[in-house]
This record gives sequence, C-alpha cells and structure tokens, in this order.
Amino acid sequence: MKIPGFPGSKNKIAIRPDRKSKSLIPQLTSWHPWLRQLLDWTVTSGSVLLCLLMLPTRLPGMELLGIGPNWLLIWVVAWSVKRSVFEGALAGIVLGLLQDAMTSPNPTHAISLGIVGMLTSLIQKQRFIQEDFISIALIVFGMAVVADTIFAVQLSILGGSCGEQCVRKVEDIWTYYQRVALASAILSSLWAPVVYYPLNRWWQQMKLINNS
Repeated sequence: MKIPGFPGSKNKIAIRPDRKSKSLIPQLTSWHPWLRQLLDWTVTSGSVLLCLLMLPTRLPGMELLGIGPNWLLIWVVAWSVKRSVFEGALAGIVLGLLQDAMTSPNPTHAISLGIVGMLTSLIQKQRFIQEDFISIALIVFGMAVVADTIFAVQLSILGGSCGEQCVRKVEDIWTYYQRVALASAILSSLWAPVVYYPLNRWWQQMKLINNS
C-alpha cells in the first residue's frame, strides 16, 4: 500500500534552487548606470555615517576597559582590502578628518587612518593574507595597534614639547595607550565581520553588475 504524498511537494522542491539563486541585487541591472552609481554612493556614505554614529556608542559587549571598537578603522580596512594604495590612503585621510570633526583635530586621526588604509592595500596586494573573516580580523587587530601607536606618538610629541616637566606626562601617555591599543584591537577584530561582510558583499555585487 502506497502512502500518498503531499500534492505539489515535488514541484516545490524543484523550484527552491531557482528561488535561492535569485537575488534582489541582479534586478539593478535594468537601472540606469547613474542611478546605480548614486545608490552605491548612498550605501557607502551611509555606512560611513553609521560608523561615525557608532563611535561614541557603548552597547553591551562593545566595551572593554572603557574602550569601544574603532568602527572607522574597521571601515577603512574593509574598503582598502581590495583597492589601490592611493584609494586606501585617501579613504583613511577623509575618515580621519571626519573623526577629527567629532572629537579633536589635535592630534589628528587622519595620519593614523591614512597609514592604515595604505598598509592594508599593500598587504592584500602582496597576497600575504587570504581574504576571509579570520584574515580580516587579524588585519584589523594589527592595524588597530598601528593606529593607536601613531596616535600615541603624536600625543608624545605634543606633550614633550614643553621640556623636562612633560617627561612624566609622556610616560603616562605610553602606559595608558598600551592598554588602549590592546583593548581596541581585541574589540575591533571581534566586530570587524559585522562591518566587513555586508559592505564587501555589496561592493562585489555592484562590481559584477557594472562589469556585466
């Protein structure tokens, strides 16, 4: 005795692969190139604005020793990992100036983020590290240490310009930024996939659409 199957079950199984292969993004191929470019700029600039707004935010799991993830540094790494050295450095400088506008321009964040963008482009261009979540997390960890070290050097130069009275201040700066660099590097590397995955997927899809 055969057990009757559910009607239409075979058809549903056959349709599923087609549905899975379809995506909303390929529908953008019918859009005008200028509209697609405008949408791409909107998504990119919107992600930058979101990272700027997230900088002072301290949600559960986003704080270690009073330090939060460096969202702008994560964005610079995500942008620079598949782009030229010039594009990476330019993006870092622009985002650094935006961070200066929110915090303080002295010392500036443009130098540290510009160097981060340049180094990230060089690392990926030489193919020293394969591109996956673990590799991106490692890059973000190293670049966070580099950025905080450069920032501490700037503070030391400014603090040590007043003579012997500032020697103690310089020592305090380096003691403090050793903890800051480690906490920021750990948190930024853990949260890096949250920024990297959606942005990288979006930029890949847009590149495929523009090249098709």
